[in-house]
Order: sequence, then C-alpha cells, then structure tokens
Amino acid sequence: MPTSEDAIALWAGVTDVTPVHAEPPHGDRLINCRTHGTVAANSARCLLPRSGEVMILGYRSSHSMDMIHGLAITIAVCSAGCGLAAEILETRIARLPAAMAADWQAYLARSRAAAEHNQERLAAEIAAAGWGRAIRAPSGGDFKPRSDTPPNWYCNGEGATLIATVLSFQTPAGGWSKHTGYSRGQRQPGMQWSSQSEPGRRSHYLGTIDNGATTRELRFLAQAWAATGRDDCRVAVSRGLDYLLAAQFPSGGWPQVYPLEGGYHDNITFNDDAMTNVLELLQDIIAEKSPFRCVEPDRRARIVAAVKRGIACVLASQIKVRGVKAVWCSQHDPLSFAAVPGRAYEPAALSGVESARLLRFLMRLPRPSPEVVACIESGLAWLEAAKVTGLIQVTHGGRTTLFPPIFGAGLLGTVL
Repeated sequence: MPTSEDAIALWAGVTDVTPVHAEPPHGDRLINCRTHGTVAANSARCLLPRSGEVMILGYRSSHSMDMIHGLAITIAVCSAGCGLAAEILETRIARLPAAMAADWQAYLARSRAAAEHNQERLAAEIAAAGWGRAIRAPSGGDFKPRSDTPPNWYCNGEGATLIATVLSFQTPAGGWSKHTGYSRGQRQPGMQWSSQSEPGRRSHYLGTIDNGATTRELRFLAQAWAATGRDDCRVAVSRGLDYLLAAQFPSGGWPQVYPLEGGYHDNITFNDDAMTNVLELLQDIIAEKSPFRCVEPDRRARIVAAVKRGIACVLASQIKVRGVKAVWCSQHDPLSFAAVPGRAYEPAALSGVESARLLRFLMRLPRPSPEVVACIESGLAWLEAAKVTGLIQVTHGGRTTLFPPIFGAGLLGTVL
C-alpha cells in the first residue's frame, strides 16, 4: 500500500515532497512540501491548500477511522485555484515557444469556429420554424449498442429507425452529446442536439467523448455502413472521425467536450475512459478491423499520426511517485500534463480504474516501443502494490457498497 510519502508533486512550484519525522497528535502523518510549507489531515477534515500545495485526502493512523478513510492513501496536488481545472488560457499559450503557441492558437480558433457553426445552424432552424427558442432534446441513458447484431437487423424496422435517429443527432461539428433519448425518435429541426442544457442557455456537452458518447455512435454507424452500404452512414462516420481528429489537442490528448466549453471539461480526460475509448477506436481503424476496413487511406494516415501523438501524451502524463512512474489521474492539464482536479469530488489523485483500462490499451499495441513497455511495466507494478483486498461487498436495493473488514461484516456480504 502506498504511504503518505508517495505524494504527487507535479504542479509548478512543488519541487519536492518529503515526510516530516515528528508525529502530530492522534497519529496523523504530516507531509512537508519544501516550497509551500506543511499541511496535514485528520479524521474530521482535510485542509484546503493554497495553489501548488499538497492536499492529503486519506492517511494511515492508529484509529479505527483509518479503516474507512485510509484504505488507500491518496495525495492530491491542486492546480491554481484549488478545485478548479486548468483552463486553456490565452495568457498561458502566449508564454509557449512560437511554434507551439501557433498550434494552440489555431486549435482555439478551430474550436471557436466549430461552436459558432453549431449555434448558427440551430439559430437558422429556429428562425425557419418561426419559434422563439429551441426545443430541448429528449434525455435518456448512455447509448450502448450491441456489437453482435446480425447484418440484416440494420436493413429495416428497429435497426433502420435507430440509424435514422442517431444520424439526426450528429452535431454540425460532427460529434454527439451524451444521455440522449434515442428511443424518443429523431431530432426535429429547431431541437437541440444535447439534452444537457435548457433551451436559451449556454450549450453543454454539445459534442463529447464522456460516457462513451461519439465513439459508440461511430462504432454503431460503421457497423450499419458495413451491413447496408448506406452512404449517409459512410458520410456520418467520416464526419465523426474528422471531429475526433479536430478535437485532439496539439499536445496529443483529448478534452472531454469539444468544441471547448471551459472548466474541467477542457482537461485531457482519462475519466470514464474518455480518451482511452478514442484511442481504442482509432487503433481499430489502423488495424483495419471490421467494420472499419473501408476508411479512406488519407484519413487512415491522419489517424495513424493522431494515435502516435495520443500515445506520446499518455507517456508524458504518467505520474511519478517518489521518482518512480506509477499511473494516471482522471484529468491532466493539456499544456503541462500535470494532474489536475475535476469536480469538487474529483481531486487530482492516482486513479486505479482509468489507469487499468489505459494500460490494457497499451498492452494490445502490436509493436510497442521500449518506452511504452516501460510505461506498462511500471503501471502494473503500481497497481499490484496499491491493491486493496479483504473488503466486504454488500448489495442492497440495487446498490453495491464496499466496507472495511470490521468484526462480523463477513456475515453481511462477500469477502473480496
């Protein structure tokens, strides 16, 4: 199990993190950050650090509370304005070398143009319909199409209806939103493409890779294209792939939402396997797996370059713990690759589940470089060292909860 010395010290200004030898009251361990002083956590709270300091979210102590709060020690580094994601700001880009700054300025201009295209298209539809404002898109669960559907299913009936619906909700920029109620039928002119914001308010998730969005629609339409030969499916897949290529940061990562909408959405996003889903999809195209054998050679060449940049981003983002490469955070800064927080309950911390999926992607690469092999080996070593066993799994009312191995808990559920 990691110790409190295993701090993530990536953010600018945190040059080193070392343990303090003196023990505070109640057995709580202190961390000394040489450039920003000392912070500590106790069983009741965590101190909110200033920019660049280290925040202890879990710890080891001699008390029973350790069993709940200290199952794994998590230490986070806060970016400027703790709790706020690092946005891509013009002032930060201006400090980059000229060539890099030019790439980022072009990226931001492309993002703004895509956002304006979305808005102008919706405004034109509203005006043509004579409405005062847009209609909200229906809300639904995550889109999870089956991959083993027989080809004839796509040709008529339910399959053809779903194809038409998915096509209708592709944004003008080429992506899809999440939690769209496809079972409610096709998008109508003047209807928003996203169900995640009220009509008249700023768009939200208007093109995203969160929760499998866009990548699943692309896989579904590629299967439909292979099964039916429909040209509208081919065009939609091509537009969707171009959307993913346009959304990639110059630094190689992908934001959660594109066009950019600000906040933590603008970070390199491994959370919920967002970027990993994109890399897996693009790698399947490179490998010419079904149903992507018909992707055009020029677009495939661009995809090869995008995956190469994506893997370089993954390697650059791998967090070092006490000088040893470990795993990844759910979000990373797109300029510095530093671990950054997302929402209030998503601190900058080592993430097991997203890292495991990312490592699996790297392990499936056909000819991994020595750098990729080293990345995999160090990541697997961290997962092995950090694993927690002996928890009690209890399912009640459809919800599964893990408990520490307290006396008698084995009677309540399954020991993992």
